[in-house]
Amino acid sequence: MSSYQIAVIVGSLRKDSFNRKLATAIARLGPAEFTFKQLEIGDLPLYNQDDDSNQAAAVKRLKADITAAQGLLFVTPEYNRSFPGVLKNAIDHASRPYGQNAWSGKPAGVLGASVGAIGTALAQQHLHNVLNYLDVPTLAQPEAFIHVKDGLFDAAGNIGPDSQKFLQGWMDRYVAWVKKHAG
Repeated sequence: MSSYQIAVIVGSLRKDSFNRKLATAIARLGPAEFTFKQLEIGDLPLYNQDDDSNQAAAVKRLKADITAAQGLLFVTPEYNRSFPGVLKNAIDHASRPYGQNAWSGKPAGVLGASVGAIGTALAQQHLHNVLNYLDVPTLAQPEAFIHVKDGLFDAAGNIGPDSQKFLQGWMDRYVAWVKKHAG
């Protein structure tokens, strides 16, 4: 494959979210043959199994975007020691109805940023557990629990110099992971 479309799922709806900024900045570290598309999850209705036979247009759009992608990138904050409900809602929608799991087999990476000292370690751990169940081959190393502090982003919104080497290394491993697993 010479071109890779990556579906980016940001677990925060906040306009000025650190994780949305991280998703945008990390995509700039990807190679030219990788394109990154942030998917909309804020307009999804709450998941209700009664709606499986008549999914909302927003759900169909999400599933189509995931299906069209060769890889996944989850960028999530940590809320109350786990990942946000809006992200779980999107995961549930795209994995249902049973037997129609859009996530299955898509290679993924997981990142997250927080002002907390441990970054998003617990949110990422919980997300890895869910993705494992959904048959999503997920990059395990290097882990990236990003502590948001001055200098993480430069004035243009790029990754700052103190974090550039580490996050470029993460991106290089992620690219290799996707190339290895993308069908």
